[in-house]
Amino acid sequence: MSTVLDSIIEGVLEDVRAREVPIARLTEQLSEAPELRGAYASLSREGMRVIAEVKRSSPSKGELSTITDPAGLAQKYEEGGASVVSVLTEQRRFKGSMADFRVVRSAIELPVLRKDFIVTEFQVLESRLLGADLLLLIVAGLSRSQLVDFYQLARELGMDVLVETHDEREVEIACDLGARIIGVNSRNLKTLDVDARAFERLIPMIPTGVLKIAESGISSPGEVSALREIGANGILVGETLVKAGNPTEAIRHLLGNAGTV
Repeated sequence: MSTVLDSIIEGVLEDVRAREVPIARLTEQLSEAPELRGAYASLSREGMRVIAEVKRSSPSKGELSTITDPAGLAQKYEEGGASVVSVLTEQRRFKGSMADFRVVRSAIELPVLRKDFIVTEFQVLESRLLGADLLLLIVAGLSRSQLVDFYQLARELGMDVLVETHDEREVEIACDLGARIIGVNSRNLKTLDVDARAFERLIPMIPTGVLKIAESGISSPGEVSALREIGANGILVGETLVKAGNPTEAIRHLLGNAGTV
């Protein structure tokens, strides 16, 4: 039976095929790629770190925000103390675009995460040319060999990688990979169900020295404080921030009980 994730990936592959060019052509352009900003270093700083997301829509919640000025929103995130800005580039379900990514990266000095469903070598190289400082690889959406190949390629190109997991098996795979940044998403992308206990089960499994990022459903300072207590180094937040009237203050509010920015 096809899952939500399968459906998303099918659409991503169609979109990739529509814009795909030979890998050799992308490789030739790498010398012109933007200088990278060091996402790992930014997320490694003292205190709870925030990856703040430019996110218009999602399969689980529908439309979240129109976001007519993604660059302006990213600047507010930077002002509020975010360590990384995440930009959705998947078009069909999340209403993102590579144009959003470009204008955001030009408007801020923070590292930027390309948030998409990376399922081809082409997208990895494309991400480096866009200037992605941090790349998302979702364990549930890739074969073991794809995950290894794309991770190694991204690292060879200088990008940091956020390896996203949803259950114990996926955490073990991410650890075996040697990932330096592992995300735990409490939302299962195959069913869109939320596992309220995912963070407390999975974050402690991740070894000391690996950055641990909690993803999905984080909306209060109390939740952030609890995540810090179980070992999380950072949070990825989208819905709560794009719906906030003042995103700058929303970030500061979330961090209120979890350390300074």
